[in-house]
Amino acid sequence: MNNRKDAKSQGGRMTNEERNLLSKKMLSACLSIHREMGGGLLESVYELCLLKEFENNGMMAESQVSIPLVYK
Repeated sequence: MNNRKDAKSQGGRMTNEERNLLSKKMLSACLSIHREMGGGLLESVYELCLLKEFENNGMMAESQVSIPLVYK
């Protein structure tokens, strides 16, 4: 999101408007990839395309990020 200072001023939370705009940008990126690449490729291919599409649109993203997991 380009305007992170607004979210930070609200305790790190995004407004509904910011969330909606981000969702539209993400969906647009996915549709663009689908139009360009079509279906039936490996998930890893789409992942790389999505990262590149986000980068091209000025969106920051990380891939395969480790998260803490507590099980049982």
